[in-house]
Amino acid sequence: MAAKKEKKLTPMMAQYVAMRRSLPEDVVLFFRLGDFYEMFFEDAQRAAATLNVALTKRHDVPMCGVPHHAAQGYIAKLVKAGIRVAIGEQTSTPIPGKLVEREISQIISAGTVDDINLLDDTKHNYLASVSFSGKRYGLACADHTTGEFTVAEFADKVQLEDELKRLSPSEIIIPDDQLNQLGGIAHCMPYDGYAFIPEQAEHQLKDHFKVQSFDGFGCSNMTAATSAAGAILHYLIHQLRRSCDHLLKLAVRDNSEHVMIDSASQSNLDLVESRSGKKHTLLHALDRTATPMGARKLRDWILHPLRDLNKLTARQDLIASFLEQPYLLNQCRDSLKKIRDIERTTGRLSQGSGTPRDLQSLGLSLAQIPTLKDDLTAVASSTALAGHLLDHIHNFDELVELLESALVDEPPAKLADGGIIRDGYCPALDEYRTASRDGKQWIAQLQESERKRSGIENLKIKFNNVFGYFIEVTKAKADLVPEDYQRKQTMANAERFITPELKEVESKVLGAEERSKQLEADEFTKLRLQVAAHLNELQETADALATLDVLLGLAETAQLFQHTRPLIDDSRQLTITEGRHPVLEQTLIDEKFVPNDTNLNHEDSRLLILTGPNMAGKSTYIRQVALITLMAQIGAYVPADAAHIGLVDRIFCRVGASDDIARGQSTFMVEMNETSLIINNASDKSLVILDEIGRGTATFDGLSIAWSVAEHLHDVLESRTLFATHYHELTDLSNTRPAVQNYNVAVREWNDEIIFLRKILPGSADKSYGIQVAKLAGLPDTIVNRAKDILSHLEMNSSKPDAKKKPRAKNTKATMPESDTPQMDLFGESSPSAS
Repeated sequence: MAAKKEKKLTPMMAQYVAMRRSLPEDVVLFFRLGDFYEMFFEDAQRAAATLNVALTKRHDVPMCGVPHHAAQGYIAKLVKAGIRVAIGEQTSTPIPGKLVEREISQIISAGTVDDINLLDDTKHNYLASVSFSGKRYGLACADHTTGEFTVAEFADKVQLEDELKRLSPSEIIIPDDQLNQLGGIAHCMPYDGYAFIPEQAEHQLKDHFKVQSFDGFGCSNMTAATSAAGAILHYLIHQLRRSCDHLLKLAVRDNSEHVMIDSASQSNLDLVESRSGKKHTLLHALDRTATPMGARKLRDWILHPLRDLNKLTARQDLIASFLEQPYLLNQCRDSLKKIRDIERTTGRLSQGSGTPRDLQSLGLSLAQIPTLKDDLTAVASSTALAGHLLDHIHNFDELVELLESALVDEPPAKLADGGIIRDGYCPALDEYRTASRDGKQWIAQLQESERKRSGIENLKIKFNNVFGYFIEVTKAKADLVPEDYQRKQTMANAERFITPELKEVESKVLGAEERSKQLEADEFTKLRLQVAAHLNELQETADALATLDVLLGLAETAQLFQHTRPLIDDSRQLTITEGRHPVLEQTLIDEKFVPNDTNLNHEDSRLLILTGPNMAGKSTYIRQVALITLMAQIGAYVPADAAHIGLVDRIFCRVGASDDIARGQSTFMVEMNETSLIINNASDKSLVILDEIGRGTATFDGLSIAWSVAEHLHDVLESRTLFATHYHELTDLSNTRPAVQNYNVAVREWNDEIIFLRKILPGSADKSYGIQVAKLAGLPDTIVNRAKDILSHLEMNSSKPDAKKKPRAKNTKATMPESDTPQMDLFGESSPSAS
């Protein structure tokens, strides 16, 4: 970077170049110069284009800058564009004629943003690390804002990518020497392979956690996972220069404890994101949490349902206890609404980036805990989970009292603004403040007395950083200046003077002000250290409060929408009475939602073939069953009159049709890939939801595939399956397979139109009603009438004993305006009008 010009660089630019050389090439350096962050050379060219700010030059050096007070907004734009930002901060007080000292305070990346205004407080901001070792894929995830740090291992890359889809990390690092094994992972960034070497990663982790083995974390034999975890610490500490003191624990995500949901199924079920918007997700339908911590916890529960019957029952018990005592439910929710984001607030304070308002927010939040614990105690005797939460919600009476006595009622946003510490808290600080206030009052009185003494009515005493305090007199009144004034500076329209007395008071005022600011900063640091001393208890409390918040929100949802407690066990039963779609029942406006029953069991109805026209509600119904099952396995009540849910190990949902242009895969290939994933991974404990298998290819090919898949699910995998299809031929499976049942979506015909009744009934549909649906969609009558004509001939020909396997339409003429142009029929033969 400008190596040939280094000899001509100013000391400040030489400092910049040296600092820039210590950073990775892809990082943009924000170099603090007074009230601006400046960028130079290639950094300036890159940033100016992204930030849409003016690019200028000085001595042929490209440069651009942004105001210091607005820097966060510009940093956010760069981070969103995938650019990391290094902060080169001033570390010494500017003194005329002396170079200001600067150093890199931190490097901000997508996975380590901690500014509250740049984060979605309802989801974690994960930094992920992936490693491949011993035929295992290791994954580590750290949320630097909350202190969460987890690891997991997977047997294949598909499972790894499914988990990455669920966690949705903002940044992923992989070893630069494992690009062949891991390079296909989306949005990953190569990082120094040395950090992933098992021995190096192990040393990094043990040194950080001050342990001699990983036995206490439960990951002693997870080499791939610990390699990824060690690399995360290396990346945070050595490249991003971030503190990791708040990463206190390493938790293991055990895949066997959770219901596995592959990425396609997650998207098809609209769990946390939807192409129709957040309002149409299960997360939105269930989220009545009062805190950001609870919102993040609920999202995690939905993406990682449980398979542990005891834990699920404990969650249900606590919800039931609050529903039986609605006044306690309301009181606890009212207390939670006064609690802020303890997780992220504590994280910022422990890393030294917290503000005075973070301290106040923490104090106000912790003050709610005694009342909340009293209310929770009322249900602790009847539910084990309430007692467990009480044990992990700690009291912080002394810390609350300290913060209340130390901080003013409305502290400023920044430490530099001053006025943080309450009068009476620190006697030494009070003395400095008094001296400063008295001095300024004396200067104001001096101005009035000098005006009277000199007769100069517009005489003013001013202050600037160069001269300090001075007396300013306009040129027109210069002849009235007293003889004891000492001229300091001549201006175009005024003269500036000082007096020995003014300078003496100035030294007292400025000295007191400077010492006051420093002492206040010291006291603020002490308060932050007091918070950091309780870091472990604060993190435990935040986690317990988040769990309580989720369960209270689920209780509120059950109360509002008449959800019921499902019976859950280890059977292979799935029975739902009057079940409703949890999202549509809250968002449907044009019509009333029609509930439906479901009965799946191993013996005589483990495969349900569902037929009926498009738009009738087949996809809604089968997804409804999957969502109710998932809700039961996060411990929630469900939208049904009654439900018996045998725990599932995986939920598969293959619906709709879409291609994957990025991978060069057609709609049918995507459909077959998703079907293959199901066939290769489903078990007799799985729930499989299929919609329109085989529709992306020729009719007979598609029917053959759909038939074979259905047989395999019934005969080999024995999964509980809902199979929606337009292939009416599949209903014949019930004649040869004992556990196949046929159902259809009821419709009513009236005046050549159909009315959707949305009711699921036993038996198969006899028609697809495709032409009627096409008419509802707005196709012109000419097309609709022609389609009816063609359909009648196809049906007539296919019903003849000697009909060929591929039915053909009779030579017919469409009902269209007369034309002299010869017409071709559907199958390419000349119509009679052409003869």
